[in-house]
Amino acid sequence: MTTSSPIGRVTVRGSLVRAALAAVLLLLSAPLAPAAATTGAGPEPKAAPTAAPPDLGAAQAWTPPLSTRGRWIVDANGDRFRLRSGNWHGASGTWSGSGSVDDDASHHAGENSGRVPLGLDRAPVAEIIAGFREIGVNSVRLPFSNEMIHDAVPVTDRAVAANPSLRGLTPLQVYDAVVRDLTAAGLAVILNNHTNTTRWCCGVDGNERWNASRSTAAWEDDWLFMARRYKDNKRVVGADLYNEVRRSVWDDPNWGLGDDHDWFAASQHLGDRILTEADPDLLIVVEGINWTGIPVDGFAHGRPTLEPVRRLSHTLVDSGKLVYSAHFYDYTGPHHSGATGIGETSDPRYRDLSPEDLVAVLQQQAFFVSGEQDQHFTAPVWISEFGVGGREETGAKPRAWFERFVDQLIAKDADFAYWPLVGWHQNRTGNGWALLHWDAAGNRMGLYDGDDWRAAAWTRLMTAASRTGPVAPMTRWSQLSPDHGDFVQSRRMRALPDWDSGARKSVCPDGQRLLGLGHTGNRGLCSDVTAGALWAAGGGHEVVADERHVVSGRDWASGYTKLQCAEGQFLIGYSVRGQAVSAALCAAAPSGRLGGEGRTVWFDRGDNRGQAPHGGDFAYGAYKGQCADDEYAAGIAYTGRVGSSRTPDALYCRRL
Repeated sequence: MTTSSPIGRVTVRGSLVRAALAAVLLLLSAPLAPAAATTGAGPEPKAAPTAAPPDLGAAQAWTPPLSTRGRWIVDANGDRFRLRSGNWHGASGTWSGSGSVDDDASHHAGENSGRVPLGLDRAPVAEIIAGFREIGVNSVRLPFSNEMIHDAVPVTDRAVAANPSLRGLTPLQVYDAVVRDLTAAGLAVILNNHTNTTRWCCGVDGNERWNASRSTAAWEDDWLFMARRYKDNKRVVGADLYNEVRRSVWDDPNWGLGDDHDWFAASQHLGDRILTEADPDLLIVVEGINWTGIPVDGFAHGRPTLEPVRRLSHTLVDSGKLVYSAHFYDYTGPHHSGATGIGETSDPRYRDLSPEDLVAVLQQQAFFVSGEQDQHFTAPVWISEFGVGGREETGAKPRAWFERFVDQLIAKDADFAYWPLVGWHQNRTGNGWALLHWDAAGNRMGLYDGDDWRAAAWTRLMTAASRTGPVAPMTRWSQLSPDHGDFVQSRRMRALPDWDSGARKSVCPDGQRLLGLGHTGNRGLCSDVTAGALWAAGGGHEVVADERHVVSGRDWASGYTKLQCAEGQFLIGYSVRGQAVSAALCAAAPSGRLGGEGRTVWFDRGDNRGQAPHGGDFAYGAYKGQCADDEYAAGIAYTGRVGSSRTPDALYCRRL
């Protein structure tokens, strides 16, 4: 959710609730007016400034591009780079969707961004960025809309009044200038596709899914355009693919069903396209699903967030580029939409949870991804939105929630991005969520002016002990999921002709080998554990669809059809037709890298993965077989006897 006022948040979520209820009640209520900025009777005496700690604004030296090692984000030198980010919103729109776009009252909290990052009418870009550095931010999540990319109407002079050099530019050209200035100041920028249309998020507004107001193909084209546009600016480090995927009036998004609402498939496909066709250096940021179901007691509803990742995770064509993302606000909950009145359910909000329950829920919904090591889903988790009201927030529960949430960010050493960085104020009042506010005359009201209760928690977050320095390369574990089509994650194989036409093909990323298979469901597990990259640089591959390499007297699965690699080869992939095995894909290893001793791992009647296997449950609900960490898979066995579907029954595992 992207809003900066608790009133505004309820308003936006209220429209979502009413729209969702229309599916049952055949009623779609008009959205309420957005929260307006409050005005005071006159200037208040300014409190004595509270200086930020001296090291808060100190620049961290880092070398792009960024990548990942296990749960950590690292720079090009392998040093940990913690995303200490904030959201600079506005370019994706602040218009509420009703009333005149020229009327400030028709914009969220009365803050009219003018289709550009908020505050350019009130302060020079350099001053705004200096404020970011002052409060310790090292990276900025910069929202845009698809409409913004194609908007040829120049911004108004009013929208960039404090930055006259930006007059006459289109919104995209202003966005370009902001990206340029942020990165020139040493900050990392994560591009964020926030909405389809240039308006406020996040109700039933045509922006619920990446393809709610445009086709998936058009969405992908827009992303390739943006990735290529900033390819030469190496401090543009990430592509945050879409914000808060959620239910529309009639339909839920899903994670893995293979249809037009499948967020897993859409983000997987686009992530690979960005890396292979636009910019291989970008981090690919995938947010969990924000809402499904109808928020009425007695109906299924909830906030899946990253929970589906445990069963089905992304495997990008370039390992070390995936970051998962989640959002948390006090007024929402794991099953609470955030509404009051119509659409409010009896479910607890996050602020209602006990400290112990909050820790458990956060772990279940997000932090397990970074907290559990050597799993197919292990990756950095970036809390790319969290926030709370500032000076005017007097509620005990929201304040306590913020303190507890900051505690968890510290305890988990998590990457984060506060929402939002920039806001408006008038006579030191306003919606109050931002960390930095400017009034119409250009006067700044900052976090450390002495009267913002969040300052102590923010300082604690920014100065807490955190991992720094080198992060050693880590073992990678990757899930293969050719559920609905090809899942070829090897660049080498992608560059070659189709090796089993008509079949669904699944191949490990380059540098990994196949170690596990599911008896049904077609899922696989890859890793580079123990041996590292095995595929010989000049070595070829072989597609095996028969028993040509089974050695006489060494029948490791008597009575079963065995697709076995030749000596000196190992499994990197497989193909299926329906549920049935079609072929095995073998790659050649350098001479002497592979051993000969082997064993048969049966998994047709139960799991057979050894003691304390790594990789996690890569084929949930199916029997699984897995070679040991010091082995490689050299063959797949199946049977075509009556009653069998030719699904994998055994693996031939050989010692490295």
